[in-house]
Amino acid sequence: MPPAPHLPRRDFWAVILSLTGVTLLSWAYLFSLAGDMSMPQGMDAMQMASWTPRYFLMMFLMWAIMMVGMMLPSVTPTVLIYAAVARKSARQGTPVAPTSVFVSGYLAVWIVFSVFATLLQMGLERAGLLSPMMVSKSSILGAALLILAGVYQWLPLKDKCLDHCRSPVDFISHHWQSGTLGAFKMGLSHGGYCLGCCWALMALLFVGGVMNLLWIALIALFVLLEKILPLGDRGGRVSGILMIITGLAIGFMGT
Repeated sequence: MPPAPHLPRRDFWAVILSLTGVTLLSWAYLFSLAGDMSMPQGMDAMQMASWTPRYFLMMFLMWAIMMVGMMLPSVTPTVLIYAAVARKSARQGTPVAPTSVFVSGYLAVWIVFSVFATLLQMGLERAGLLSPMMVSKSSILGAALLILAGVYQWLPLKDKCLDHCRSPVDFISHHWQSGTLGAFKMGLSHGGYCLGCCWALMALLFVGGVMNLLWIALIALFVLLEKILPLGDRGGRVSGILMIITGLAIGFMGT
């Protein structure tokens, strides 16, 4: 089904305000959590924390909410196009699944990613490679993550995934599935491409600090601009070179 190019103003603002509201709530949680961790008692608790099931769940929720706050802005163009299709179909008497179903499928991918991110954090902490604020204590680890992210910016897999993220009209046109399950699968598919595009950038959270709000915001902004700017893909490659150079410099100075 081809996507409709127009979305009524009321529906447009309903989608924008919904996504913005969820994003702001996610960031409010992150600000609150970062504030708690910056207090002396919070730092002591982080230093003494052991990876109990409760602590694992807390860290998983942190990652999941962080991913929602970081990634919802970048998927907004695709969500708007899906909403336009849903609106047009409803007018034609063939209603499709609500936009929320598509968004749920998209976020499900990042929630699953959060499980693996939490496991990685646990492994790095147990290896003594992370500080209580979840920043790499190893120059080699930091350098390796920067070089990995920089090299990945140039790989064909990155380009393929980014093409889908940068072309929401083509994605909806070529991946359309009817029904509620179909909408959820579309969300999963788009989330999968988005994950393929951004997973290495998310690993950089361990370089600048998982709870460094400025660093989180910068990565989220980078992801957004890479997807929406006309030359965002080329800018991403240039940034990849800078990541590699920075990683090599950190690794050289750390030896």
